[in-house]
Amino acid sequence: MLISCPYCGPRDVSEFTYQGDGTRRRPAAGSQDIAAWNEYVYDRANPAGPHTEIWQHSGGCRAHLELVRDTLTHEISSGAFVRAALRRDATGRHGAKS
Repeated sequence: MLISCPYCGPRDVSEFTYQGDGTRRRPAAGSQDIAAWNEYVYDRANPAGPHTEIWQHSGGCRAHLELVRDTLTHEISSGAFVRAALRRDATGRHGAKS
């Protein structure tokens, strides 16, 4: 499987480290909601089809990437730096500064 790094170009998956599900949101730091923390720590979806994931280019530039990968075919349909995705989520616009 090839992953296209925005800095380094297409690279083999062996240069990357899977960092986890890109759709999960951590409860607030001060939250004492045990059910919310149990869900965050232990519950995992196992989707078939397109899924948002976080990967780190650990064997290269060390950038964190948010990829949409089809779990059935391993085809990657989109990728962006995690920082750009966080800004997009916070403002509702892609690449807008917070």
